[in-house]
Amino acid sequence: MLSEQSAVTVRATLPAVGAALGEITERFYAGMFAARPELLRDLFNRGNQAAGTQRQALAGSVAAFATHLLDHPDERPDAMLSRIAHKHASLGVTPDQYAVVHEHLFAAIAEVLGDAVTPEVAAAWDEVYWLMANALIAVEKRLYEERGGAAWRPWEVVERVAETGDVATFRVRPADGAPVRDFRPGQYVSVRVPLADGARQIRQYSLSGAPGPDLRQFSVKRVHEDGAPDGEVSGHLHARVRVGDVLEVSEAYGDLVLDADDDTPLVLASAGIGVTPMVAMLGHLAGSGHRAPVTVVHGDRSPADHALRTDHEAYAAKLPDATVRFWYERDAPAGAGTGYVDLADVPVAPGTRAYLCGPLPFMRTVREQLITKGVAPADVHYEVFGPDLWLAK
Repeated sequence: MLSEQSAVTVRATLPAVGAALGEITERFYAGMFAARPELLRDLFNRGNQAAGTQRQALAGSVAAFATHLLDHPDERPDAMLSRIAHKHASLGVTPDQYAVVHEHLFAAIAEVLGDAVTPEVAAAWDEVYWLMANALIAVEKRLYEERGGAAWRPWEVVERVAETGDVATFRVRPADGAPVRDFRPGQYVSVRVPLADGARQIRQYSLSGAPGPDLRQFSVKRVHEDGAPDGEVSGHLHARVRVGDVLEVSEAYGDLVLDADDDTPLVLASAGIGVTPMVAMLGHLAGSGHRAPVTVVHGDRSPADHALRTDHEAYAAKLPDATVRFWYERDAPAGAGTGYVDLADVPVAPGTRAYLCGPLPFMRTVREQLITKGVAPADVHYEVFGPDLWLAK
């Protein structure tokens, strides 16, 4: 992996580079978008850029990759690379864009660190960058080949369902009439929409089901939080998209997918709109007749805010050995918990594999509780909606 000479240099400079990564990534994005404004307009999530979360995720991933190269020189962090590559493939990222990133990232490093960036330091970190970039390019190439290319495809909205006051499900069919590729429960698609200022912004939404052989559905929560800008794409979809409209949708990507045989006990834990991939997984398990115990866990603000609750309960009811536990912050009905999800009194079978989706604090808490109950860390899998800040903790 990393050459011996570069490893020595990276180990010596990692503390300084790591401490400056926040400033480096801020200047990197500013410089790149000044030179290539179309990338911010049509590829990068402008909301995440404004909030600074994309900068945190980039800094965390670079630091984690470099640390892994030093601590495990004979291994590649495939799990981290796979997660990033799936997101890139869903956006249509191309190999030439890695050269653009390299140019502006290393300009920012030189600007922030100044004379500390000697030729030896620059060469060592250049090696780190291209090890990561080339690994991602290779994974993305394979993903594109599996999914038939990186092209966007027109899908017609054939049904729109109001799940809650802030969540709508869109059922779509290919407008070109071509066959539909299958997807694995837990995966997501990218949706690209034209906005009033001419931008074509992209967001990812988990597929919450396949209601027909040529249909797919995804559920969208309208983003409007106090003190933060409203979501551009979620707002557009809720306010403007109706039955008969055509959306640009990618193929399905994502590495949070069911990977268990019928004898593997499962925990499917979600909170808020994180319910969407879990419902798709439950639907698959119900249809395949999964025999082993399945523990379904969900937390939400109230029953009225619990999107896809009917499907959540109905799919679980079809399983031969399912336990369903819901928690609500308010208006909890009989049989549900009040407050936040707490697994203290929830039995977890030996050999359980767990899948988590929801806000990071929720997933960190549930992961810790599961490990305390004997679930192996390697058997706890998660999906983050938006930039993956788990690495930036």
